[in-house]
Amino acid sequence: MQERLQALEARYEALTQELMDPRVQAQGTLFSEKAKQHAELEEVVGLIRRRRSLAVESAQAEELARGADVGLAELAREELGALRAEDAALEERLKVALLPRDPAEGRPVYLEIRAGTGGDEAALFAGVLLRMYTRYAESRGWGCELVSASGGEVGGFKEAIVLVRGAAAWGALKHEAGVHRVQRVPVTEASGRIHTSTATVVALPEAEPRDVRVEEKDLKWETFQSSGAGGQSVNTTYSAVRLTHLPTGLVVSMQDERSQLKNREKALKVLAARIMARERERSENEASAARRAQVASGDRSEKIRTYNYPQNRVTDHRVGLSVHNLAAVVDGGLEPFVEALVKDEQARALRELAPA
Repeated sequence: MQERLQALEARYEALTQELMDPRVQAQGTLFSEKAKQHAELEEVVGLIRRRRSLAVESAQAEELARGADVGLAELAREELGALRAEDAALEERLKVALLPRDPAEGRPVYLEIRAGTGGDEAALFAGVLLRMYTRYAESRGWGCELVSASGGEVGGFKEAIVLVRGAAAWGALKHEAGVHRVQRVPVTEASGRIHTSTATVVALPEAEPRDVRVEEKDLKWETFQSSGAGGQSVNTTYSAVRLTHLPTGLVVSMQDERSQLKNREKALKVLAARIMARERERSENEASAARRAQVASGDRSEKIRTYNYPQNRVTDHRVGLSVHNLAAVVDGGLEPFVEALVKDEQARALRELAPA
């Protein structure tokens, strides 16, 4: 371990020098790549150096604690306790910081939200989820772009795709993938009975040009008229597009009311993200089972989180966390769940790395 820490610190110092080199600064792509590597190592090196400083301070405190001056020795023992506690906390932080990085870390993330079981109520709930993620992104200062949306008959969305841009967006939102269940009295329910409906969320990191190569011969393009909620025609031009990737069978539909060019550009980006996700699953030997684990079937029994309106409760079933402030959660207050899910992921990764 000590050799690895020394190597990381040496790499950090080398990058620091390279970033000061005018020849590197003159090459935008190279400079950006090295700056990214430098930033990724900054936290780890800071923790290494602070622990080294603590070791020196602890040695000094131990020497004073053995001294003849009773008062000074007592103060030294108190300081030594605080130094050891800080070092133990830093050791745990260092273990987390040294975990293998997710290759998609730092990338924008596509959230694909679809109405599941429950008809009109499911579409309305999909709209609630879209607003929740949009408000959460805004609270973090992230950019949020509605890429595509297909409205429901009475409101909400049959399907919506939103692109969230932020340095920590993927790390925070990848855990939102799965089936979300809602329990409430729908606005369409006259008798006041509580209904259970679902919506599915898929999280995909945005693909970079080097990640996926899409051949034009593998694409099938179709055009159709854009439409609004309930199938109402928005315009009479064939600006909407449907893109099929023939080798995989993946289909992306996109409409932007007027611009077919914009729709084609967006469709290609979404397709690239889906292809990359599929390849990533294959490389992890999970193939289609991983994607099915995200979206499942939209059945009421398959869920990662339940939003119970009568009891003012949101429960994440993966980490057993319940928050009794539903209104705040659906208004973007996702932080308790994000923090719990990130810590759970880190804990599982540390257990996997621990010696048997």
